[in-house]
Amino acid sequence: MQVDRSVIILAAGHSSRMGKPKFSLELSDGRTFLEHIVDQYFSFGCKSIILVLNEEVSKHLETININKQTNIQCVINSHPEFERYYSIKVGLSVLGNDNYVFIHNADNPYANQNILKELYNHRSEADYIKPIYKGRGGHPILISPLVVKDINSIENYNIRFNDFLKKYTAKEISTDDNKILVNINTIFDYSKL
Repeated sequence: MQVDRSVIILAAGHSSRMGKPKFSLELSDGRTFLEHIVDQYFSFGCKSIILVLNEEVSKHLETININKQTNIQCVINSHPEFERYYSIKVGLSVLGNDNYVFIHNADNPYANQNILKELYNHRSEADYIKPIYKGRGGHPILISPLVVKDINSIENYNIRFNDFLKKYTAKEISTDDNKILVNINTIFDYSKL
């Protein structure tokens, strides 16, 4: 059942250290990071899947085999130098203000269904919900309609997302899944995966 939940997948970085877009990296089963991420959120019931890309990496999207049943909308971040907050803002601009929205980085191919469920089940307890593994925060996070509305209404783009979130209430959900910490930035990181 699809309800009031969406996901923004952040993939607007240049991936210069990897030599190719991180979303096109492959897992051991041959599927790309993006295919795996999209399938997990679609299975979870996200009604909208927003993919934020830069102009350069968007050209690689045609090589990805995405489930045709999914409702994916691609948006271009024409200023990737403004970093993560701006990519989130660009992604949220195509959604209404009444959604709970997962924020997922394309450099982490995992979205554990149990973690998504836990984050979503606690959505009314804080402005944003984040998973914690051994005291370290990870991804994805879930932001409330209040946070979505405020991001959509603020014109300042030069904000670090973590700094922006400091004025909101947070709920931490402990997990024993260390994959919430995965962050593939280099060939070495990818080889360890």
